[in-house]
Amino acid sequence: MNSTKIDPKYITKSNPRIGLIALASDFMIERDFINVIKDREIDFFVNRIECYNPLTKENLIKMSDKVTEVTKDILPDQDIDCVVYGCTSGTIAAGYESIEKKVKAAKSMAEVTTPSTAAIKALKKLNISKISLFTPYSKKLNDEVLEYFKNEGYEVTSNSYFDIEADYDIGKVDQNYLFNVLSEIDLNGAEALFVSCTALPVLPIIDKLEKKLNTTVLSSNQALIWDTLVKINKNNSVEGFGKLFNEN
Repeated sequence: MNSTKIDPKYITKSNPRIGLIALASDFMIERDFINVIKDREIDFFVNRIECYNPLTKENLIKMSDKVTEVTKDILPDQDIDCVVYGCTSGTIAAGYESIEKKVKAAKSMAEVTTPSTAAIKALKKLNISKISLFTPYSKKLNDEVLEYFKNEGYEVTSNSYFDIEADYDIGKVDQNYLFNVLSEIDLNGAEALFVSCTALPVLPIIDKLEKKLNTTVLSSNQALIWDTLVKINKNNSVEGFGKLFNEN
């Protein structure tokens, strides 16, 4: 038997690479990303980070201790164009600068985005200063998110929350029920509704909500995906996920 060595030929150009750090208990975030980017020339990789319940500031900070390790294991020794930290309240608790530093310790060349910073970027892009805020969190965590937006200079005209303490329960919220709840939100004086949390099944109903409420609706995953696509220059011709994607 003859054995022949054949030289491989490697690709010379690759698609932009997104690396998502998803909470181990998050049911929604990968599905939302895939629904938006599935027909695009984008390579998408996911690693999961251990999540501690109940969701408290202390547990969210504890979770962030593993960001560098989890980031390093997304295509080890390979470049990633944008690393996405998929936790709104977790970024608020730990601080964006801390998350960015931990990501760049593993992927120094990567852009970094998070739901909370993407939300602020989206609000600025849309020239919105007054929001109605909805969260699925416990009262204490809800209030911390509320204070984050206030400290960023936004007027919160109304606030509602579910008081759910475990991340895996957030992903089990019935989407039709969520639509009905959000349809009744007090929007008096608000220029937009912001719905927090990457685990909440809100992205597929944003278009329908905007038509129902006749206002802009933003969510954690929507803003996060939008900002990710902006960072890799692929934010064009996205339809069906809200007005935000009309802003390039």
